[in-house]
Amino acid sequence: YAGSALGDWLIGGGSGAITGTESQHDQRVSLAITVLTGVLGSYFFYSRGHSSALAARVSAAERDASEARLKLLETQLEPHMLFNTLANLRVLIATDPPRAVAMLDRLNNYLRATLSASRALAHPLADEFERLGDYLALMSVRMGERLRFRLELPPELAGQQVPPLILQPLVENSIRHGLEPKVEGGEVVVRAQREGPVLRIEVIDTGVGIDDAQLRAMAADEAGASFGLSHVRERLATVYGTRGQLEFGAQPGGGTRAIVHIPLQ
Repeated sequence: YAGSALGDWLIGGGSGAITGTESQHDQRVSLAITVLTGVLGSYFFYSRGHSSALAARVSAAERDASEARLKLLETQLEPHMLFNTLANLRVLIATDPPRAVAMLDRLNNYLRATLSASRALAHPLADEFERLGDYLALMSVRMGERLRFRLELPPELAGQQVPPLILQPLVENSIRHGLEPKVEGGEVVVRAQREGPVLRIEVIDTGVGIDDAQLRAMAADEAGASFGLSHVRERLATVYGTRGQLEFGAQPGGGTRAIVHIPLQ
């Protein structure tokens, strides 16, 4: 209204008054345009805000569902590892009681450091390697000189966040299916390196290896083929989608190689 009055005043030679049917019609048109523009603008921003709020709620629900799924997978994985360790301990009790006591002490320390800790959705890669070191030391009591291992973690990757227990099933798989069936045992190597925007972690063993039929069963995730591999794949898909991948195959010189690809944060 102020703008229209000012325009009429300038055009009308300074009368300052709004007169005439045409001027009143212009005022009504201006008012209608103003109201319509205000309604449309308000509706646009309201709809955008409402859509953003809905998207935020959906994202929060999906995040909560992913976190719950990760918790479920972890709670399934820890007893699996514990039962396998207790089975090894049972063998030692019957064959070598002193080593069984040493293994029990190691197991007690390992459980105190892992199961009593808060269940975070992610932790530094250095903590994951420390857990692997404890677990391999525990298995060394069981296997003695038949088990050798190396953990290679560059300092610049130590703080990279990864899901807890993402590597242990692969190491356990190497020991149980690769080294234990081999009379002279062998070596497990866990190596982390950076490949552009991707964190590449290798778990390599010099065990008995794997044949084509076993590879096909693991690739198809057949029931009983590999509890550890299927869980690692599922957790990678839950956390990283298609960006997290697991490769598994035979080593050219014998043994197996598992490679985890995780996007660097």
